[in-house]
Amino acid sequence: MTDLEHTPVAIIGSGPAGLTAAIYTARANLKPILMHGPLPGGQLTTTTEVENFPGFPDGIQGPELMSLMEKQAVRFGATIRQELVTEVDLSVRPFRLTTPQKTLLCDSVIVATGATPRALGIPGEKELTGFGVSTCATCDGAFFRNEVIAVSGGGDSACEEAHFLTRFASKVYLIHRRDELRASKIMQDRVMNNPKIEILWNSVVTEVQGKRPEGVTALTLKNTLSGETSTLPCAALFVAIGHTPNSGLFRDTLTLDENGYIVPNPNSTTTSVPGVFVCGDVQDHVFRQAITAAGSGCMAAIEAERYLEGLGE
Repeated sequence: MTDLEHTPVAIIGSGPAGLTAAIYTARANLKPILMHGPLPGGQLTTTTEVENFPGFPDGIQGPELMSLMEKQAVRFGATIRQELVTEVDLSVRPFRLTTPQKTLLCDSVIVATGATPRALGIPGEKELTGFGVSTCATCDGAFFRNEVIAVSGGGDSACEEAHFLTRFASKVYLIHRRDELRASKIMQDRVMNNPKIEILWNSVVTEVQGKRPEGVTALTLKNTLSGETSTLPCAALFVAIGHTPNSGLFRDTLTLDENGYIVPNPNSTTTSVPGVFVCGDVQDHVFRQAITAAGSGCMAAIEAERYLEGLGE
């Protein structure tokens, strides 16, 4: 910590939510400073083609979309820092954000730290992410029309993903490590009654087979009871074992729900601390889309601007 700096608005996180907030606050002449965090650009930088973001009828690569958002924010006067916030103090005014480089004093904070999809941690998973391995059926399901698809998981998210993917796939395998699903009764019924879905009980994925750019060709499965291994040919694996919100910095200062998501006030992006706003996946465990994250980033920026006006900024 070698320096002090002040800004009206500090934004933590550089996904669609954070960068949209930066665009709006910069256009309001608030001179925001945005700290990238550990994954510059957020989850979209691990996605190949994005086809459902408005304004790109032919689709756009995830990293390119985030690069364009960043350029737009900088054009209007936002400062983008390749820094990681390691500590926050929301008990003082102005707020204090600590990075390895400096301490940033700020009159308002927009939290856009996102969430991290839980991974299986198996060979081939990381290498083929974006090439047949995905954590978002809504984002990537349409790429696998008339293909065989597998989903790993047994909760509501996995069942919802499997059910949704039957719109595109010729067949969906739901791979679950136990002999009964953890999902709600209504979601279990939907899966059980869908003729396109086959559940592989007492099974886990131990390896994703394939290579770039061709993509996934098969999965190696292990039976949790017998220990026997088998090969399941398929074109994609959707990992649906949950997300972890990146809210650790705020565990002791903001209101979180039982799963660690930051809880905004009703119909707002304001939080339990006045002057602190939240947007994107760190507060959204339902939609988790780039466009909804961007929309909430816009909302946070507008509410931050109004808050600062109330302070006489």
